[in-house]
Amino acid sequence: MDAVELRIGDSALPQAGGAGGSTGLASWGSAIVLTARELHRRLAAYGGQLPPDGVIVDGGAGGPSPHAEAYSMHSFGAHFVEVRVDADTGEVRVPRASSVYAAGRIVNATTARSQFLGGFCMGLSMALHEESVQDERFGHYANHDLAEYHIATNADVGEIDISWLDEEDPLVNELGLKGIGELGIVGAAAAVANGYWHATGRRVRDLPITPDKFFR
Repeated sequence: MDAVELRIGDSALPQAGGAGGSTGLASWGSAIVLTARELHRRLAAYGGQLPPDGVIVDGGAGGPSPHAEAYSMHSFGAHFVEVRVDADTGEVRVPRASSVYAAGRIVNATTARSQFLGGFCMGLSMALHEESVQDERFGHYANHDLAEYHIATNADVGEIDISWLDEEDPLVNELGLKGIGELGIVGAAAAVANGYWHATGRRVRDLPITPDKFFR
């Protein structure tokens, strides 16, 4: 790895797709794969051996897939949760959850699972804890620090099972990557709200689902 020099934002480099929105690996990885293929093609002229003067290959990825207009290339997922509501206090707990995703080729399983897991925990926090309270007199937020803006902690997170489909999509890019991004959080709060409805018969459409809403 110490032989790799990374340059970003250099106008001397060829055009490539953006590196935001979870597309960094897709853009850089595709450029590496395409360049390696071109290097392989050139070395074939030397019988697969490196010539004395070496070979320099300038390659890149040309942006979005040319198949993007004809095919859907989105990542997606599904959440399943168990929701418990205390009949006396209205307290809500999510002791178990399971999420399944499809995000193209997973290059690093350890970091991918961590991102899926972290995203779901943020969705759980969104469903049960996080709320910005605005001071109607002055227009600023009354709970503008972590002492009063509540987020989920270890004690709030139960058993979470994370899995994904081994998906291969040769059309999306050279590596078949779709990206994880915010996929873990999308739908997590809705799953908790649906579980709350199934347990209580009450629909809550203004998050978070706090105990007081059980007694409305």
